[in-house]
Amino acid sequence: MLNPQQLAAVEHCDSPLLVLAGAGSGKTSVITQKIAYLIARKKLNPSKIAAITFTNKAAREMRERVGQLVSTEDAAALTVCTFHALGLKFLQIEHARAGLRRGFSVLDADDSNGIVKELAPRPVGGGGVKPDVLFGIRNLLSRAKNGGLSPEEALAAARSPRELEAATIYDMYQQRLAAFNAVDFDDLIRLPLRILESDAECRDAWRERFRYLLVDEYQDTNDAQYRLLKALTGERGGITCVGDDDQSIYAWRGANPENIDQLGRDWPNLRVIKLEQNYRCGKRILRAANQLIANNPHLHDKKLWSEHPEGAPIRVLECKEAEHEAERVAALATTLAEKHKARWHDIAILYRGNFQARVLEKALRLARIPYHLTGALSFLDRAEVKDLLCYLRLLTNPSDDAAFLRVVNVPKREIGSTTLEKLGQLAQSRQSSLLDATRSDSVLRQLTPRPAAALASFSGLLDELRSASLHESAADLVELILKRTGYAAQIAASTTDASVRERKLGNLKELADWFRAMQKGGNSAGDLASQLALLSHADRDEPGNAVRMMTLHSAKGLEFRFVFIVGCEDGTLPHEGAIDEGRIDEERRLMYVGITRAKELLTLSWSAKTKRYGDVHNNQPSRFLHELPQADLHWQGKDPEADKEAVRETAESHMAKIAAMLAGG
Repeated sequence: MLNPQQLAAVEHCDSPLLVLAGAGSGKTSVITQKIAYLIARKKLNPSKIAAITFTNKAAREMRERVGQLVSTEDAAALTVCTFHALGLKFLQIEHARAGLRRGFSVLDADDSNGIVKELAPRPVGGGGVKPDVLFGIRNLLSRAKNGGLSPEEALAAARSPRELEAATIYDMYQQRLAAFNAVDFDDLIRLPLRILESDAECRDAWRERFRYLLVDEYQDTNDAQYRLLKALTGERGGITCVGDDDQSIYAWRGANPENIDQLGRDWPNLRVIKLEQNYRCGKRILRAANQLIANNPHLHDKKLWSEHPEGAPIRVLECKEAEHEAERVAALATTLAEKHKARWHDIAILYRGNFQARVLEKALRLARIPYHLTGALSFLDRAEVKDLLCYLRLLTNPSDDAAFLRVVNVPKREIGSTTLEKLGQLAQSRQSSLLDATRSDSVLRQLTPRPAAALASFSGLLDELRSASLHESAADLVELILKRTGYAAQIAASTTDASVRERKLGNLKELADWFRAMQKGGNSAGDLASQLALLSHADRDEPGNAVRMMTLHSAKGLEFRFVFIVGCEDGTLPHEGAIDEGRIDEERRLMYVGITRAKELLTLSWSAKTKRYGDVHNNQPSRFLHELPQADLHWQGKDPEADKEAVRETAESHMAKIAAMLAGG
């Protein structure tokens, strides 16, 4: 059942629409119900509708919810995907306009960083490029691409020696990608944007392909993504953008909250509808969130309200230092499980930075509390999985030198770095890919005989596998690669730890199962590998019944019965860098996001002292704590009942330690 504002947002289709959806206000329901409305009432062909969001997990959930509202046939015809998946689909169709050949590769972050590292100038005095320098260059490249700039435009816009150096590398970097017949993640937005803005025929065709766009988490769009939406929509204005300026927390990666204001400038007939009824939090938590965020400037004011009960007071815990803070959080989590019958996955511990997790992990382990740490090594980042994906990339795109270099010695083929460096020089002189160079007798004759024979054998193996790929499914091709390359046998022979061996082989089996599940519509193995490259760890997060530990950034979009926000001291939250640079507004939005994750009980904690580089620093409670409604807070040290609770929690924490030690003994 939709409330009046939600219903108005669903039924408004005559002009562009901005839905300012406060935290927990049912924005996903608006998007899914509007899709059903467009199909049933407006008689719009579902193939003409695209719903765009930021994560594959969100897209998957949206697709499932739409599937409950429309027919199976209509649901299958819809496009529900991320920005990057939409860009990939565009380039797979329009590859020629982008200067790409069919079967191009999508390079992951490691591949991109490797290319930048090769192109970056070496420091005076020798040695390799320092990681912070490499990160800075890569960040400037990404910023230029997210701004929709070409290498030439980035060079013209450079205002400092660092920007000039990065723009020069950008040009060489793109030449290298062109030689590989590859794109990186940022190109999945930049290249479609360049084509749509410069090619009227293509632009008209894609506007006809998608007659209506629905955009989730609109406040997280960067400049290039906004321009892409504008190019696809045109003057017709068939677009609904759903977002919340108070939850714009990704400026550090290019998101531009000003895009919310830009909508009204580009479409003067824009209608704005506010969703202010919160279906998640108790009244007390919402009051705190509203009073906090009111300290930020707003073009569109809104105030969340809820029909839920008041809820318990928000507790503020003053702790001696980080270890004491972690002990108290663990003790409270135990109390929640025992007295409130909470399941572990009802509890979340949120923090500003991953560096805060270690001491919390120690306390939870000691208290025998299961936990899941968001941000652990992704399945798709495991070496054996990346190796197999690179084999598939190379079969589909023989020009993918990054994939070639990763797997040419996997399993070991006794092809050394000197041989590969010489091969690279010869390939460059012939303007061919590394793999094509291995097929040349004249090239192989210039190499040492033994590695030359190994390269020829490797090339022949790939030719054999490429022939098989024409009639094998993607899943069967994975299994064939494992068998013909000897990769699975090498894992079995080289790994003495049985559990490690089984985990690695299990990961490869899971990869084959993924392809089997994804195989539809005749997609090639290379296309499926590109789709997998778009997945992130968060999209595959399956924590089970465990306390969730994550950064405040990672928590957006989630909700929990019980939430702890730790490290609420100035210098941590808000971060000292933000204080120095005057970026308090975004830090306040980050705190707002954390507060509005809590459904029933919110606990905020801070440490009086912090150890940094061996020195002890005195802390002050976060300025944000003083911006909250004090009548809704119970401060330890100011409230006698809260103090009694603190003593009891400390005792329980010590008892938990003793019990764990006895159990361990």
